[in-house]
Parts: sequence; C-alpha cells; structure tokens
Amino acid sequence: MRFILPLGLALGFGISAAAFAADATQSTAPQAPKDVQWSFEGPFGVYDQAELQRGFQVYKEVCSACHNLSHVAFHALSEPGGPGFTDAQMKAIAASYKIPAGPNDKGDTVDANGNPLMRPGTPADYFPGPFPNEEAARAANNGALPPDLSMIVKARAGGPQYVYSIITGFHEKPPAWFHVMANKYYNPYFDGWNISMPPPLTDGQVTFADGSPNKVADEAHDVVAFLAWASDPTMDERKRTGFVVVAFLLLLSGLLYLSYRRVWKDKH
Repeated sequence: MRFILPLGLALGFGISAAAFAADATQSTAPQAPKDVQWSFEGPFGVYDQAELQRGFQVYKEVCSACHNLSHVAFHALSEPGGPGFTDAQMKAIAASYKIPAGPNDKGDTVDANGNPLMRPGTPADYFPGPFPNEEAARAANNGALPPDLSMIVKARAGGPQYVYSIITGFHEKPPAWFHVMANKYYNPYFDGWNISMPPPLTDGQVTFADGSPNKVADEAHDVVAFLAWASDPTMDERKRTGFVVVAFLLLLSGLLYLSYRRVWKDKH
C-alpha cells in the first residue's frame, strides 16, 4: 500500500513509472575512494624520499598557488623521515619564500608604498600562505576557501585514498540527470558532487628532475604522499620506536616465564 500512492501520483502527473523509479535511486553521495597502494602503509611501511621530493615539487609549482601548508616548518624538509633534502637545499627552499618581517629599526612594518616589509624565509619559518587573509582567499576563489593542506590527509575520512580520488576524479562524465552548478566542477568523490576547486593537475604539468612519469595519476600520487608526510612527519620514527617496544616486551615476557619456571619447578 505504501508504494501504490506515490506511484499513482507520479503517473497522475504524466511521469512514467520508469522515470519515477530512476529518480528515486538518484544520489549524490560520494563514491568509495580509489584503491591506491602507498609505500607508507602498514606496520612496516616507510616514506619514499624520492616520492616526497617529487610531491613537494607538485605542491610548490601547483598547489601552493591556492593552498596553505601552515603547520610545516622549512627545517622539517631536511629532517630524518622526511623528503631528505640536504641542509643547503632546505635553506635555499626557505629563502625562496618571502615572509612578513617585523618592525624595522624605525618601527615601520610597511614600506613607502604601504606594502608589508618582507624578508627571505629561514629554516625556523613555516610555509607562508598565498593570500594575506581569508577574505582575500575567498575573493580569489569565487567565495570558496581553499583548505590548508597541512593536515588534509589526517582530517579527511579515507585518508590518502580520498585525497588522491578527489585530485584525479575531475575527468569523469556526470550522469545526464546531474546538474553542475555555476562556478563548480563535477567530482563524484566529493560529497554532493559539486566542488569549488577546478581540476588542479594535467598531464605533463610538472617536469620531475629524476625523469619520473608525470601523468595526472603520477603527479597526484606523489603530492598525496607528500601531504601524508606533512600530516604525520614523525611516522617513521614512531614505527621504529614501536618495534623496539614490542621487542623489549617479548624479551621481558620470555625472562619472566623462565623466572617463573625456575622459582616454581620444585614447588609442584
């Protein structure tokens, strides 16, 4: 009975039963993320330094135009467990960024033209954002606020698989019934399928120094690996510590068992 009334109403308005049934199944829930393999997965997984360096290049040349990386300090780029840049490379990367300077010896924070005083970055500085404030970021992106990428892999359910799926999910064709809103883009891995971010990558957009493949899937895989490291830069160290702790507990358990046998062997 509960199915007869809606179907009858649909037919009464000239809608076919087939169209009604199809409309009832339409959903804009995000598709399940793509199944992607990562070097850092599992208890024995570690970051691939070459991959992280390529991912940093993708971030710097493409993603940094819109997205912050505000929780990552430059010195982390040369620390163990990270991309493995040398200290000299890290310092050069830091110096290539302009950081707002504090008051000069005259107490000025802006120059004669009213522009903020800037200085080269140092290892202790954090990656600066592309916009001076949220209002400027929204104005440059049709009202949308590009998320900070420092913790994006940890902050999104599905982790690296989800972020990779979003980056590579722009070139699929939407179903005929779906409406792509103005200033939006179709992406079936995003909740609601309408996303404000335009397709960020194209084939060959980044030329890697080591000659690695640079199709969209390759560029996306590398930058997501880099963002996974940015979200969890101490993962390698934590896993090593975990192995040491487990080994110690196993050894301690064995010693306790032998002590138990020795103490109680004549008590039975």
